[in-house]
Amino acid sequence: MNNKFNNRIQGLPQDIYKIIDEIDSSKSKWESGAKLDPQVLGKLKKSVLITSTGASTRIEGSELSDEDVERVMRGLSIQKFKNRDKQEVRGYFEILTNVFETYKSIPFSESTIKFFHKELLKYVEKDAVHRGTYKATDNKVAMVNSDGEPTQILFDTTSAWLTSKEMQELVEWTQNAFLEKKFHPLIIIGSFIVEFLLIRPFADGNGRLSRVLSNLLLLQHGYEYMPYVSQEKLIEDNKPEYYVALRQSQKTIRTDTENIVPWLSFFLKIILEQSKRAIQLLSKEEVGKLLSPQQQIIWNFISKTNAEITPLQIFKNTKIPRPTINQALVKLLRLKWIERIGLGRATRYKRR
Repeated sequence: MNNKFNNRIQGLPQDIYKIIDEIDSSKSKWESGAKLDPQVLGKLKKSVLITSTGASTRIEGSELSDEDVERVMRGLSIQKFKNRDKQEVRGYFEILTNVFETYKSIPFSESTIKFFHKELLKYVEKDAVHRGTYKATDNKVAMVNSDGEPTQILFDTTSAWLTSKEMQELVEWTQNAFLEKKFHPLIIIGSFIVEFLLIRPFADGNGRLSRVLSNLLLLQHGYEYMPYVSQEKLIEDNKPEYYVALRQSQKTIRTDTENIVPWLSFFLKIILEQSKRAIQLLSKEEVGKLLSPQQQIIWNFISKTNAEITPLQIFKNTKIPRPTINQALVKLLRLKWIERIGLGRATRYKRR
């Protein structure tokens, strides 16, 4: 095994292992108690796909809301946003869907990483030249001004000519580390992600791809609640801390004082919060909390009606204010419990 990776994760502080113990306790509770209705789980998964896609692309600068993402995936035109944002959303949604549905049969390898990159950017016209291939020129991580021009180099990434060698070493170490089981899988995954983002092997899409790979590896090592609570949304909600932790660790790598504790601590705390929220879903009471009391009334009315209905019909039958009805419909659409038919005044809704 490659000692440069092993040395980084030996002698980690006990605080790291305390977080891991909490995560694995929740993991055990999920495995023994995940008796949610398959339909509920399916609806949660569809909702998380939208949420994760929106969050992961917004972390990288996209302006699309979750509702905009949902419209894009339904094939509806949104003129006010850049084509690139809409193209990136489609690629992320489809590759994450693939991971959620087929992770057990996906081998972790360089070929998979390159294939994922190709699929991630397959709709992005400007990235056609470098889809699925390692970078041909050096890329640096820099602060940029409002015009997108670099103002300060934060750190140098791996040189293009070394990228293939370093990716091979990283993937082989990760594969062997999982097999040898000397280190906890969460530490291995966290180590892989921080090194991957330091190498930045592709000209574009590295951040989004790192989150897809995180989902894949966590699912493959038993963290099966990944599709039901969005990790990407938790990262987006803690975006400043995400970048600070990443930079704090990355600037020490390949020096005499390597320290990936700041990154591992952040990474594990996100997974811990994700696991806690997953456990909350296990009780019927918590599943019920997906909807407010008024939203539940609206859902009950829609679910008992086989025909297409309008917001006005919902108002006449429930006497719930129209703004509240509109908010409930947006949430039910995100949960994939209903579908929208038509646009404007002709809009109707029906149970899926």
